[in-house]
Amino acid sequence: MTQLRPFLPHRIETTCTVEIENTPERLQSNVVLAKGYDAEPGDRVLVHDAPTFAPYGERILVERRATILRAGFPERLWIELSSIFALTELYEVSFTDRRAL
Repeated sequence: MTQLRPFLPHRIETTCTVEIENTPERLQSNVVLAKGYDAEPGDRVLVHDAPTFAPYGERILVERRATILRAGFPERLWIELSSIFALTELYEVSFTDRRAL
């Protein structure tokens, strides 16, 4: 079973920092996982009891528990391949009679 570990999805429990800012300069929210843990393509992160609102003019910074659902090898490979083709949708190509300057 341990040989199949990279191919199967698994869960990791860790902590994270949730930041929500609602000021005249910024409207943002961020989640930073504990050191040693990074989300990779295909992974899902569930933050438990996360705040969803900051009153205007305030910045909230709290520490919460997070569950990282690691993608298995087939799902990770699919995400990597499909993202390459999704990136091509951002390209804009134009054919004109004029020469480029």
